[in-house]
Amino acid sequence: MEVPPEMLDTLAGWFAQTLSPDAAARRAAEQSLSSAASSPGFALALLGLASTPRHDLQARLAASVYFKNELRRRWPKPSPDADDVDNLPANDCAIIKTHILQLLLTAPPLIQSQLSEALAAAAASDFPAKWESLLPSIVSSLGTALSAGDVPAANSLLAAAVSLFSRFRNAFDTNTLRIDLKYCLEGFAAPLLEVFLSTSRRLQASGASANPLELRPVFECLRLCCEIFYSLNSIDLPEFFEDHMREWMTEFRAFLTTSYPPAVEADGAPDALRAAVCDNLQLYMEKYEEEFRGYLKEFVEAVWGLLMAQTVSPSRAQLAVTAIRFLTTVAESVHHALFGTPDAMKQICDSVVVPNLRLRDEDEESFEVNWVEYVRRDAEGSDTDTLRRAACRLLRGLAANYREQVAALVSAQVQQMLAAYAADRANNWKEKDAAIYLVIALMQKPGATGGGTPVVDMESFFASVIVPELQAPDWQSEPMLKATVLRFLKEFKDQIPKATALALLPSVTRFLTHESNVVHSYAAIFIENLLITKDVVQVPGASVVTRTSRYGTADINPYAQQIIQSLSTALNYPDSNENPYLMKCLMRVLGISIISGQIVHEITARLVGILMEVCNNPKNPDFNHYLFESLAAVIGKAGEQDPALLPLFEASLFPVLQRILVEDISEFWPYAFQIFAQLVNLSQPPLSQNYMQLFGVLLSNATWDRPPCVPALVRLLRAFLRKIPNELNEGGRLPNILVIFRSLVSRSSTEDSAFYMLNTLVENVGLDIINPHIKEIWSTLFNRLQTRQAVKFVNSLVVVMSLVSVKYGPGVLVSSVDTIQPNLFTTILQRFWIPNLKLIKGSLEIKLTTVASTKLLCESAVLLDAAAAQSWGKLLDSIVALLSRTDQDGAQEQNDGADAADSQRTSGYSVSFVRLQYAGKREDDILKEVNDPKQFLVTSLASLSAQSPGRFGPIIEQHVDPANKGALLQLCATYNANIV
Repeated sequence: MEVPPEMLDTLAGWFAQTLSPDAAARRAAEQSLSSAASSPGFALALLGLASTPRHDLQARLAASVYFKNELRRRWPKPSPDADDVDNLPANDCAIIKTHILQLLLTAPPLIQSQLSEALAAAAASDFPAKWESLLPSIVSSLGTALSAGDVPAANSLLAAAVSLFSRFRNAFDTNTLRIDLKYCLEGFAAPLLEVFLSTSRRLQASGASANPLELRPVFECLRLCCEIFYSLNSIDLPEFFEDHMREWMTEFRAFLTTSYPPAVEADGAPDALRAAVCDNLQLYMEKYEEEFRGYLKEFVEAVWGLLMAQTVSPSRAQLAVTAIRFLTTVAESVHHALFGTPDAMKQICDSVVVPNLRLRDEDEESFEVNWVEYVRRDAEGSDTDTLRRAACRLLRGLAANYREQVAALVSAQVQQMLAAYAADRANNWKEKDAAIYLVIALMQKPGATGGGTPVVDMESFFASVIVPELQAPDWQSEPMLKATVLRFLKEFKDQIPKATALALLPSVTRFLTHESNVVHSYAAIFIENLLITKDVVQVPGASVVTRTSRYGTADINPYAQQIIQSLSTALNYPDSNENPYLMKCLMRVLGISIISGQIVHEITARLVGILMEVCNNPKNPDFNHYLFESLAAVIGKAGEQDPALLPLFEASLFPVLQRILVEDISEFWPYAFQIFAQLVNLSQPPLSQNYMQLFGVLLSNATWDRPPCVPALVRLLRAFLRKIPNELNEGGRLPNILVIFRSLVSRSSTEDSAFYMLNTLVENVGLDIINPHIKEIWSTLFNRLQTRQAVKFVNSLVVVMSLVSVKYGPGVLVSSVDTIQPNLFTTILQRFWIPNLKLIKGSLEIKLTTVASTKLLCESAVLLDAAAAQSWGKLLDSIVALLSRTDQDGAQEQNDGADAADSQRTSGYSVSFVRLQYAGKREDDILKEVNDPKQFLVTSLASLSAQSPGRFGPIIEQHVDPANKGALLQLCATYNANIV
């Protein structure tokens, strides 16, 4: 694989510039990379740079990360719905598959891990069917490394195999997946066991060696084997592994029970291996208990012994988490009697749970130094378990079968801890912290199963233990204890009476300005969670429950200004100037409360100032999302209350939004266009020159070249269409819009946006404006329909045709479609409209398509023709089926959507569209005059049948399904209408 040296030098220079503190240089380099990405050979150049020793390691590492992401995004996907317009060239893919494994073997460890993930990204689509050489190459190279005693080389190959086989851990179980797994097992299971046993013998032979550096690769090799073991056993118990279970289990037990020299133990590699073993034991306990039960007792004893042993290993915490997780699985199983004796339970509580529940030095250090990780793991319940969480889960596992015994043990422990705190508050605050954590772990929470374990009287505990900490004069002291108290509030927010919660809100608000990042973050998390608390309410006389917000505008308004000001203050604190928990809380308060006057000016200026700052280096996607949501909430809530604020918003926001576009801060483009759309929606025609200039930019084809921006651009375009529909005839604007529409509808990834655009166009412009172009619109849609007949596309087509029918009349719909080809409408009706009508979703869409279909039945000459009797009856059948289905769907829980803004979380920093919920505009109902589509149907049919008595009854009898006939008769009875 030859890449010109000058190309590698250019790439290295760009990657070096992406790390520059100069924002302009950084963005220029990013733009250069983005532009070059579409060129053939770009991915090969990235791989070449990553594997070239003569370049700087940082540039090589950056190239490997970029290469991995390119393969994840652009490697051809097997999905029939996948667009291939941006795929890597087939020749590039072939070259990559030929060279990547060998390049991976010679790369430094940091780059190696990135190339392993890149290999897995390519393999997810091509392996094994289109990459038959991959597994044999790995096995062959592994054998060579094993024969040469080259453990590091073997580890590189095993790391690649780990990435390759990880897909079996979480993938949905299908026949195709099992065929792929069978292929992998046939080719790799035996070599894996050979490597595992050979390396284990090597470890035993050198066990007396006290040189951690020599043994570290050996432990790593065994750990990687264990990871592959987990992946290959994740779906089902393979025959090979069942036949060789004793060999695996013998070595697993040896790893758990063998003590290595102190220097080796202190290195952490043995515990990392033991943790992987415990993961495998838990997998077998959960999925293959019958085959594993013969080994269970000895492994419980071995794991228990590990938890009792003292060590200085840096990996012991993670081992303890996995070990406790395994014991928890056993405690929750039919083998719980292994822990059922009073002595065993007391030993678990005293020697496993309580020690791991107490704060450790590492926790205190993390609290102070790495508060983001502390909050993520403790409050958010991240994927990485903490020792405290694992210990609590073990306790809950025991309580599932021994509730009273565990309650008695824990209750006594809680009282003992609280007594120790009362005896020496200054030095024993950790005892109170652990006591609160125990209560959090075992007491019942809303929505939890199992009934909870009554450790304390909750009302008394809340009043005597929690509230005093919230109201203490020395509220800055003992920050870790204060954080746990706030965590308690968050966990039990649903159970705190509304009046009590509101009374405590000023005390909690005080903690928003606590000097500890964790404490003011926990205070923000509690307030934000409190504001989205729901109460389940049964709708009288219906099988529907709704979830309504417990706290409304009137409840929060008295506290809103102080909360907003406190959050604004906290955002100035060191390390919290981009605190996502503070900004999310601010977003929620602004979205619920109604603010006015000076506070609107202050918070708008504050948010714009923060946005100006983060434009210099966008690095925290969650924070930035909540920042834009907060701006959208201020504009939406305050702007709707007081339209006179619009000039303030425009003066404040236009400079920063223009900066985002001019400086090409691509991460923020989707947000900027949504905020512009919000401002346009608030404006009254005629629009200012600034908006019309923006409209001109919007109609440029180049603006639409960035796929992540398309949904936001459509939002903005729809806002303009609502405000200036009559100006579309000027300057070729409507033809430009239709060019954009054709481009969007040609790709499955953007067809939704195309239909949103077209629907808004039809809703807002008159027939005189759209009529010269309607044939072009139908031609575009029907040409696409020839190759794209997915339900989503056909449903969208039925909706837009329905819209044309109700806006301009059924006659216009039929005649305009038939201008393409005689009787084409009838073909579309029979092949697509009638079958898909019953699949329509969305309340407004259901209403629209029902009314449009009813109008066709009762007003269209095509359907009222005697020759169309079958189509008439089948269309009525679909209408009734659709309305009957909505009745069934209604017998469910409904959510008011107030917490929708929380659903938009981002996982990394790539340019992507994330919808701003607070910037959204409620969809207009163009059929406001129709209150009930069911009543509209039967009254329209009654009027039609009265004009031709006896004509439609036989058609209904012959062509409407019996169940739907019954539903139609029921509707007629309900609305006192008769079809004669």
